[in-house]
Amino acid sequence: MLKIGITGGIGSGKTTICRIFETLGIPVFYADTVAKQIMVTDEILIEGVKKAFGIESYSKDGLLNNKHIAGIVFHNAKELARLNELVHPAVFRAFDEWVKAIPQSVPYVLKEAALLFESGSYKMCDQNLLVIAPEEIKIQRVMQRDGVTAELVKARMDKQMSDEEKIKKADHIIYNNETDSLIIQVTRLHQLFLNISE
Repeated sequence: MLKIGITGGIGSGKTTICRIFETLGIPVFYADTVAKQIMVTDEILIEGVKKAFGIESYSKDGLLNNKHIAGIVFHNAKELARLNELVHPAVFRAFDEWVKAIPQSVPYVLKEAALLFESGSYKMCDQNLLVIAPEEIKIQRVMQRDGVTAELVKARMDKQMSDEEKIKKADHIIYNNETDSLIIQVTRLHQLFLNISE
């Protein structure tokens, strides 16, 4: 089964693109959502987190102590990298299991991940798709969505890999600039992926 990675910076609109693919009958694996779920279900990951960040990383009833973890990793790049080294392999395992459960009649699947290139998971996909948008549009979208200031959005963007770097690694690009039709771009790629998967 063909595996297509899809990513884009904050405010690029990659979730919107995924929803269009879903209307075409293509299953989407939302890596960031799954990562949150497996933090409390994947035994290997839970043990790893406790070992790295202490048993107080989880409450007595098995819930993740977000405050404790955030306090350690938020301003410490080394500790954040350590957490990612635990989480990313667990997400890869979850993706493999998810793909196995997809009917063989499905021509291809999408793996949506904010850190597709940063985590190296793009290497596990057959093709990779990048959603890009002009910076001012991205800032406006995130301000409206999250109710935050432009400065805060810009600070978040500065922490991400630049679109220029991502373009070098991407096989396909969707321009979510509010002028080029998303439907036409997605339909074109859908047809291409169908042809490849045959």
